[in-house]
Amino acid sequence: MQLTFCGVRGSRPTPGSAFLRYGGHTSCVAVQADGEPVRLLLDGGCGIVAATDLLDAPFDGAVLLGHLHWDHTHGLPFFAGGTRTGSRVRIRLPEQGVPASELLERCFSPPHFPVTPSQLGPGWSVDGIDEGRHQIEGFSVLAREIPHAAGRSLGYRVERGGASVAYVTDHSPTSVGPGPDGLGERHEAALALAAGVDVLIHDAQHVAAEFPALAYLGHATVEYAVALGREAGASAVVLTHHAPTRSDDELDEIAGSVQVCGLRVVTAAEGLVIDLPER
Repeated sequence: MQLTFCGVRGSRPTPGSAFLRYGGHTSCVAVQADGEPVRLLLDGGCGIVAATDLLDAPFDGAVLLGHLHWDHTHGLPFFAGGTRTGSRVRIRLPEQGVPASELLERCFSPPHFPVTPSQLGPGWSVDGIDEGRHQIEGFSVLAREIPHAAGRSLGYRVERGGASVAYVTDHSPTSVGPGPDGLGERHEAALALAAGVDVLIHDAQHVAAEFPALAYLGHATVEYAVALGREAGASAVVLTHHAPTRSDDELDEIAGSVQVCGLRVVTAAEGLVIDLPER
């Protein structure tokens, strides 16, 4: 299984010379099985535009949305790979008791945007997804509800051929409790998603020193992500959803400060590729 990071920024796109090395596009990770084209995309931030470059044909697969905040959906109408003739784009978003297509239209439709999701092409469909185990595009997917601000949010665990990745963004663990260090509870849903995974991709928008004043925004710290990965027995943690004001140099400093014995910690950058051998 191969992971390609197409967007790693949180909250809003971040242009400018201070953000070139890690990138300014918002959340999207492409997942593909060995020897197969990309059939699964995690989130639809503006990083999904770059996912088109990974395709040799019209996209035929699913996009799993963790939640419906703008920075996780505003790339969808610009996903050229999904508007090619013959494409099939199955959007799955957290079930919230309202038709999924209606929820997605709230993200983009007139008068705020010139088209609705239904106008992106005949191959597009929108469905809800709830907690539990699912088979999606040849992958086994576990969905669990993750606390976040303003709207239901799901984290995903994706498995194929013995390889596994957990995608937990956005995440507000202090909503469940302070945990042992005040940075958030290592709660059951997060531990279940991350247990023994090859890679935990986790929200790392804040650092502990700035966190008390920013916890209300509904995100986690770098330190929490590393602690969760260690306690869950993950082999590696990839820090993502970087704060939009966090420069490349500042991310370099973070990367150098969180190395943990026995746990690989990587700071996500656009274009990062991780290969997970299927067994």
